[in-house]
This record gives sequence, C-alpha cells and structure tokens, in this order.
Amino acid sequence: MKKIFTFFGVLALSVVANAQIVINEVYGGGGNSGATFTNDFVELINRGTAPVTLTGATLQYASSTGTFNQYHPLPSITLAPGQTFLIQEGAGSGGTVALNPDFVAPAPTNFNGSASPSAPGFAMSGTNLKIVLASNATQVVNPTDGNVLDFVGVGNANQFEGTGPAPAMTNSTSVSRVNGADTNNNAADFVAGTPTPTNSTLAVTDVINVKSAFVQNTQVTDAIHFGSKADVKIYNMNGQVVKTASVSNTRALDASDLQPGMYIVTGSVDGQPVSQKILKK
Repeated sequence: MKKIFTFFGVLALSVVANAQIVINEVYGGGGNSGATFTNDFVELINRGTAPVTLTGATLQYASSTGTFNQYHPLPSITLAPGQTFLIQEGAGSGGTVALNPDFVAPAPTNFNGSASPSAPGFAMSGTNLKIVLASNATQVVNPTDGNVLDFVGVGNANQFEGTGPAPAMTNSTSVSRVNGADTNNNAADFVAGTPTPTNSTLAVTDVINVKSAFVQNTQVTDAIHFGSKADVKIYNMNGQVVKTASVSNTRALDASDLQPGMYIVTGSVDGQPVSQKILKK
C-alpha cells in the first residue's frame, strides 16, 4: 500500500524535550514461517536532545496476558540524540537474513528462581506480547511502576500505556514508534509495518554531522510531501547526498528516482532542524 510521509514543523518541535531512551521497535516473528529475519529483536532509541546513559537496565518480557516472568540485563550504553540500539532476541528455525545487532541478549533469567532457558534471548510471540524497558532487575507488575522506563503492550495485551495496546504483529511485520513520539499511549505511538532493525552504527548523527531533532522510520513510494516550507537534502546510508530540494506549501519532492532502501532526509522545516530516516519501497 502506498504511504506518503509528511513533515510538519510542529512535529519537529514536539520532540524537543528531555532526553530519554525508549523502545522504538519490537519484532517477535523472527525465524517463523514467512519471516525474513532469523531473530526477534527490540530496538531502543534516544528520542531526546542530549546524550543519555543507561546503567543496570533490563528488558522484561511477558505474554500478552501473563506476568513478567523473565528478564535479561542490558549493557551500560550511552546513546546520542536519535541514536538507536539493536538488541537481538530469540531465533526461530526459519528466516534468511541475520541481524547486525549491538547486543545479543543472553539466556533470560526467571524471576521465580526456576531453571532459566538455555537459548539466548526471549522467545517472543510473533503476534501479541508485553515488553518493558526497566531501570533495574526488579520485577515489573504494572505500567506505572517506578522502575518502568518504557512499557509496550502489543496486540491483545491486557496491559499497556494509555488507551490501548500497539497493533498486533505478524511474522512479516513489527510495531514501531510513529513520528518519534512518546505520548505514553501505545495505541497512538506505534504502527505495524515492515521490520527495519537499525543498529547504532546507522544512527542519523553518525551518518550526518547534525543534531537530530526528529527521527522516524517510515515508508515512501513516489513522493515526500511537506506541510511547511522546507530546505532538505537526502542522504544514502553511506553519507552521500543523492537529492537536494526546497519545497513549500503543497509542493512535493519527487522520490521516484531513488532506488529502494534506507535514506536520511535532513534539513529544516520552518527554521527547525529535522532529520528523518525513511524506507523507500
């Protein structure tokens, strides 16, 4: 289905807030029938405007209606604004594309003290689940617990942030954050789409020497529409400029000549710095 991405200056402003690391994308269909990737994954992102360090943090996993019975630690990490961190979780027997993660999750630890699984990473559901980024190894019970840094309920999850869970996943779709926003409402903050696992080496600030105020994974086909005056450049993932344009009002930037793949759109919208990761279909 054709998707058009629109830049609005107000969106760029909306994410200029306290720096924070949150869950950016979740995928549980790795290695399942019809999956491209061999592993499940969780992608974190610093959506703020200053570097942030996490020390002693954990990921905790639960079925969509279960309790958080398992966790695994995360290494101490420092993420620049817009930088992502890719965590490889459990593997299936299928898939053809291996991840290039920043961190391979160890075998989870069970909170109840029972024997831990021997396989590395969470064996995540490909459809419905709950995942938490916590500041420590204390078992999470509710989304509002004091050690919860970010909580994502997916599909038919019985716990979530806000008014409802993120959409259900499939073996070929993940859920990822929309517009880089974190309104503490999983239903509004996440959409389902093609998995785009992105490790820290592909962060916007590593490819382009600008401070990112707005980062999002999205898909485009023929055009990128801007809702305001914008002066932008499009970079490929090698840092090369492949297109430059100034657009305003209803004018659209023709993207039909771009080859399929990942790109970075950077520049300004109404004088506000903007950096945007897009996937050209």
